[in-house]
Amino acid sequence: MRVARFRAADNTIAFGVFDEAENGEGEELVELVADPLVAGYETTGRRFSLDEVTLLAPVIPRSKVVCIGKNYLDHVAEMQERGMGGEAPKEPLLFLKPNTAVIGPDDAIVRPSLSNQVEFEGELAIVIGALAKEVPEERALEVVFGFTCGNDVTARDLQYADGQWARAKGFDTFCPLGPVIETDLDLSDLAIETRVNGEVKQRSSTAHLIHSIPKLVAHASQAFTLLPGDVILTGTPEGVGALEPGDVVEVEVEGIGVLRNPVR
Repeated sequence: MRVARFRAADNTIAFGVFDEAENGEGEELVELVADPLVAGYETTGRRFSLDEVTLLAPVIPRSKVVCIGKNYLDHVAEMQERGMGGEAPKEPLLFLKPNTAVIGPDDAIVRPSLSNQVEFEGELAIVIGALAKEVPEERALEVVFGFTCGNDVTARDLQYADGQWARAKGFDTFCPLGPVIETDLDLSDLAIETRVNGEVKQRSSTAHLIHSIPKLVAHASQAFTLLPGDVILTGTPEGVGALEPGDVVEVEVEGIGVLRNPVR
């Protein structure tokens, strides 16, 4: 099931699920009574054509975005070549973004005046669906609501300068999410692709993750209580690079869709 958060023409914000259009042509959004994370899938009966709505970030994390560093071997090698050395971590490498970094589809990534080197990192994002603390790996997917596309935007020069990642990763607009949440995916081999101005920059698959999605959820829940709506970014593959004003960056994850954001 694909879940969206959207703004209607009357400027109200609602949640909906995709369904075949009543006229049989394309899809429509069926409005939900409330956020499905807390209220399930009861509908209001209202239906919207996709050209009547604006898709928003499908979730605003209740408390945090948990990010995973160096979770693809080719990206580990890439970072070693760029002076951020070290072997692949034996356990998932955790850091946080504030929820104020989150933006949605077609929202602008804003390059901060403090940085001259802003880069994209396309990723699969996990949306947590239940309160989770010290969840065993074999039960980790039970606390997952679904999955979306994410972009772990990074001020790389500040990452080098600071030696830790909070500022470089945490600027406003540095966590695009969307366009929808898919609740049912085969996670074993999902294609992930990042494009800038239509040119492919990253191309990989979840088959190449060093640490699996259940392990990431379980490991994060050992450190932090995960709340419904929290997000885990699962790591980026090789190919990260610069974003300049006027660029358009797209992150596409198989089975979810395309997250598109301009840069200014």
